[in-house]
Amino acid sequence: MTSQCHSSPGGTRTGNRVGDADLLRAARDCVLAHGVRRTTLTEIARRAGVSRMTLYRRFPDVGSVVTALITAEFGEILRQARAEATSGTVRHRLVSATAHGVRLLQSAPLLQRVLETDAELLLPYLVERLGSTQLAAEGFLREYVVQGHADGSIRPGDPDVQARALLLLAQSFVVSIGPAAAGVDPSALTDELARVLDAALRPEPPTRPESR
Repeated sequence: MTSQCHSSPGGTRTGNRVGDADLLRAARDCVLAHGVRRTTLTEIARRAGVSRMTLYRRFPDVGSVVTALITAEFGEILRQARAEATSGTVRHRLVSATAHGVRLLQSAPLLQRVLETDAELLLPYLVERLGSTQLAAEGFLREYVVQGHADGSIRPGDPDVQARALLLLAQSFVVSIGPAAAGVDPSALTDELARVLDAALRPEPPTRPESR
């Protein structure tokens, strides 16, 4: 029999006394326990201590709850990544923020649970279209790139192209870290990512005129 998330003490609570943060916490608990596909609105409502109709009025299906949950958690990771990178040139801050964000995502329980149980749900965002969290990450990177052009620490180029390339590189160190880390220290891999990013973004030295 499929296990259920435990209901909150005290039974069902009044809907207007439960904020979205409470509902998202309940959804997180259910996804961590069962994965995305085995999580239902009924389970989330039971865990949050609200009626299913109360939850349905906020989120029409499990997909919308999970999307809101991932968006909230990813936004917090971007905030932490930015807070980690406070010194050096813009290039140095971009590299530090990206490496720190990758490490946070590699150890994020929610993302790791999705990769373990429902990895196929990520496939459309790898082969068909970019999702909202990917676009948020790209915007995060692009902001650094534009600032790096201004202070001269990042080589000139199309910021849209550069940010997209950085996104593609960084996400591979998140989505593929499981198999990629077989026999290799994951921390060392991320350190290598930082070196690759720094080398790719560093301005090229000026060309010296040929001596006659």
